[in-house]
Amino acid sequence: MSESYNRERAEEIIGYRFSDESLLFTAFSHSSYANEHNLTHNERLEFLGDAVLEIVISEWIYKNHPKMSEGDMSRLRASYVREETLSDVMRQFHLNKYLMMGNGEEQSGGRERSSIIADAFEAIVGAIFLDGGLEPAKKFILGKLSEKLRTPMEEAKKLDYKTFLQEYIQQSSTNPITYSIYDEQGPSHDKTFYALVRINARELGRGKGKSKKEAEQNAALDATQKLGILKL
Repeated sequence: MSESYNRERAEEIIGYRFSDESLLFTAFSHSSYANEHNLTHNERLEFLGDAVLEIVISEWIYKNHPKMSEGDMSRLRASYVREETLSDVMRQFHLNKYLMMGNGEEQSGGRERSSIIADAFEAIVGAIFLDGGLEPAKKFILGKLSEKLRTPMEEAKKLDYKTFLQEYIQQSSTNPITYSIYDEQGPSHDKTFYALVRINARELGRGKGKSKKEAEQNAALDATQKLGILKL
């Protein structure tokens, strides 16, 4: 085992004692480490944890913001589970110290790479869920994200999903992203706008809002989720 891995300390920070310790070990095993040692890496646990995280945070928002619209709920959830938030929490509790990775990844700074750290958070969630079910996974998520969950909606609205989407698309394409309002509903003083975002003829996402700007932001948010830019 890697010198970075410490079951007792990791479980103490996580606040959960594993019956099957191999799940915890796998959660901290980056693919670069697993490939070097012919072990199982944490990507399948990450996939599972991503889904558990979504339902737990969705339920929390639903119960704690009873008057919030669907669009605002989606934006608030995205602010809670985005890469920067999850990696910040992992660093805050020093859980990134227990990650196991290959020598090359370690030397290139992988231990501090936000994408890797955020993926490990989701893998830990998946491991807890498999070992003990939803309740301990929920306790871990809400406990570790407690400070982040106090983020007001005003802060979440500052997240510019159109910029996130643009920067992601520009990594592989020079084709422009276009937004269009394809429907408007309601009286003139209380309209709801429906937006569509495309690249060429390909639809990337849809969103609605009380203004055209909000609808476009929510369409971009939908696209970032579908493309995996925001892990939901």
